[in-house]
Amino acid sequence: MPGVLYLIPNTLGEVDPLCVIPGGYRTILTDIRHFIVEDVRSVRRYLSRWNLPIPIDELNFYLLNEHTRPEEYPALLEPLKNGMDMGVVSEAGVPGVADPGAEVVALAHKLGIRVVPWVGPSSILLSLMGSGLNGQQFAFAGYLPVKPEERAERIRFLEKRSSKEHQTQIFIETPYRNLSLFQDILKYCRLETRLCVAADLTLPTEYIVTRPIELWKNQPVPEIHKRPAVFLLLAD
Repeated sequence: MPGVLYLIPNTLGEVDPLCVIPGGYRTILTDIRHFIVEDVRSVRRYLSRWNLPIPIDELNFYLLNEHTRPEEYPALLEPLKNGMDMGVVSEAGVPGVADPGAEVVALAHKLGIRVVPWVGPSSILLSLMGSGLNGQQFAFAGYLPVKPEERAERIRFLEKRSSKEHQTQIFIETPYRNLSLFQDILKYCRLETRLCVAADLTLPTEYIVTRPIELWKNQPVPEIHKRPAVFLLLAD
């Protein structure tokens, strides 16, 4: 009988996992010896914060990142095929959402392996919850283009789509480009469009503010440089 594939959330910063993830998972986590991860060092540090009663050096880690080829996916699941449970751990937040974990989850379903997602912090859902924007209809657009012309076109497209479908548009950026993206949103969106900026979610420095573009233009620029942030807009 194959093992179970657990989708294990990670914290969104250097905080105690028990502050944002149910402590009851610790019993199951203690019995897992095989983990699919993006970065071994960061996951080792994360698992250490759980204070598990097993040495971290006795755990096995399998890399799944942008360099992993599709033909390598089956080998990642070998422990499952041999009856051992495995965990997929995201770098931050929940696996499979804006995360490469979805590929091995899809393969697990194809192989008839049981998949169990765990409750944990998702910056996308937390920012939507705190935004006051439409939580009934929303879309996650991922990262926007880096090139100025393409980015401007994408922002206008998302605003137009939001207006047409009354749909909250959610997107992210590499933290060191947050301010550039923020300024482009103010430049290309209509004054009445509402923008939410959510940074450092679940951390002591958490910041969530929603305003129309017109008001954002008359306020100091938020201190979001190099801070993990989510941007949400809704064009009424």
